[in-house]
Amino acid sequence: MADFGKTKQFVDTFWEDEIVPTIMEYISIPNVSPMFDPDWQAHGHMDRALELAKSWVEAHQPEGSTLHVGRLENRTPLLLLEVPGKSADTINDTILMYGHLDKQPEMTGWRDDLGPWKPVRKGDKLYGRGGADDGYAVFASICALHALREQAIDHARVVVLIEFSEESGSPDLPAYVKHFADVIGTPSLVVCLDSGAGNYEQLWSTTSLRGIVAATLRVDVLEEGVHSGDASGIVASSFRIARQILSRLEDETTGAILPKGLHVEIPEQRKAQAGKVASVLVDEVFSKFPWMESMQAVTTDPTELILNRTWRPALAVTGQEGIPALKDAGNVLRPYTTLNLSIRIPPTLDPLEARDVVQELLTSEPPYGAKVTLDFHAPAPGWSAPELAAWLGESLDEASEAFYGKPALHMGEGGSIPFMGMLGDKFPEAQFVVTGVLGPQSNAHGPNEFLHIEYAKKLTGCVTHILEKHFSRTA
Repeated sequence: MADFGKTKQFVDTFWEDEIVPTIMEYISIPNVSPMFDPDWQAHGHMDRALELAKSWVEAHQPEGSTLHVGRLENRTPLLLLEVPGKSADTINDTILMYGHLDKQPEMTGWRDDLGPWKPVRKGDKLYGRGGADDGYAVFASICALHALREQAIDHARVVVLIEFSEESGSPDLPAYVKHFADVIGTPSLVVCLDSGAGNYEQLWSTTSLRGIVAATLRVDVLEEGVHSGDASGIVASSFRIARQILSRLEDETTGAILPKGLHVEIPEQRKAQAGKVASVLVDEVFSKFPWMESMQAVTTDPTELILNRTWRPALAVTGQEGIPALKDAGNVLRPYTTLNLSIRIPPTLDPLEARDVVQELLTSEPPYGAKVTLDFHAPAPGWSAPELAAWLGESLDEASEAFYGKPALHMGEGGSIPFMGMLGDKFPEAQFVVTGVLGPQSNAHGPNEFLHIEYAKKLTGCVTHILEKHFSRTA
């Protein structure tokens, strides 16, 4: 069995000497995901990120491993590192480790001393876009393998898969999974490092992820804008009609999503897990957000807040067009309003069924006969973890106690990782460890995103132990 002290020492040194400097280089590359940068091929930022990671992997790949670079036509690239194991090494007992290297766009609101493409380290926090979500994953995965080999600890065959389209819903990934099917094999364990943490004090295991149905809603009322004094009271504003349509979907007073077809029955096990997490985090469930003074959460019950963000649908309006900036806002009744809708759906709800519900709800019988169009982005499925095997549950607690001094906790997450739903369907017998470094204030997708370096080091140590226990479960 690996010596936890030696593992910690190796991981700490490897992170400081080999990982942190490279993540800082990676942060400086504006490799925004294709959904947000349709001209990504011409801009070349994705290729820069690929070459940075590829060069680093080539310099640090474990002995005997093979690096595959996927370059399917008109698709984002893929990195696939195949690392042989010490066991019978059958392709049917593979550990698949996952991460991604594309990023969300810049977002406004960064502090004056920070910026999305400006890596800044302040103590244990490394600021900049993409370091935590989740540029560190490929480096941490390889670090964990080296930590085992440093102590001559055996592990099963490992495939490290790093994609470049996750923030766009992973549209390119199915083609690569098919293309590299013989390399990927049949995983018995999937380790995903793209999730969250309720605090920075223990290991967090993600038990579920919500899916997403995203769409652009446009309401047209006129062919061109007209004087508001002349038309208001005769022509209904496009904004009011959009607001009225959204009230079919969401109770504007409570935020509850109204159609029954967008809800599922929450499993009792998940309710119990939410209650346990609430008893540990208490106010941290909501205090982690940068609230305006006097602003309050939608309820004071932390268990209900956890269930709201993990198993209940929710709407966010994430963008708009057709509304001028304040400096350009004349007295004009505008011809149209366009809103970008992000609808989170429960983990077990079919996203295609959810899309059909939303389509019918928002476009049928438009008020005043307005022209209402709804253009959907690719829907992403949610995911609910299978029952945790005894050996894996024990290893999560052992690892958390060893590196954090507290037991592991299990909680759903409100975001989406499309690959997890895909893998759950494709490999129903696999076990899953979905975890990550996105803890309080780390602010993935928003301004001032940071990677908590000390937490990430300990998480890497935990992964090392899990890989060891996976091998020894049948030894």
